[in-house]
Amino acid sequence: MSDNELRPIVVGVDGSAGGAAALRWAVEEARRHDCTIDAVSVWHMDYGVMMAPEAVASGLDAASIEAANRSALDAATAEVGDVELRRILIEGDAKKLLVEMSRDARMLVVGNRGRSAVAELLLGSVSAYCVHHASCPVVVIKAP
Repeated sequence: MSDNELRPIVVGVDGSAGGAAALRWAVEEARRHDCTIDAVSVWHMDYGVMMAPEAVASGLDAASIEAANRSALDAATAEVGDVELRRILIEGDAKKLLVEMSRDARMLVVGNRGRSAVAELLLGSVSAYCVHHASCPVVVIKAP
């Protein structure tokens, strides 16, 4: 086996329709190539909001947000049963962490939410960042 054959397909899973489509595509690709999948969900905590006294009372503490994201990742990947899948939940900047994970990946698969060009310009695009900075081939799946 070559080194590339041992590398996983890394797929970004964020609870969006584009993320779900990316996961479905990655599962089919993993079946074709008999390889594993790393399903990565990245969450971000706005620590400025957490400083407010009401934050913990309203469920905005880091533990609650992490638990909600863990549940979403588990739900998104629940139907995947016939390929080896590793669920990875990590806090940070999604685009930078996905690019970092691409270093050891066979390919990186991400969804595209299909926002307008203006929204992409103002908010940035994880998929565009990954295409330009990843260390492996990147597949961008449009939201259905």
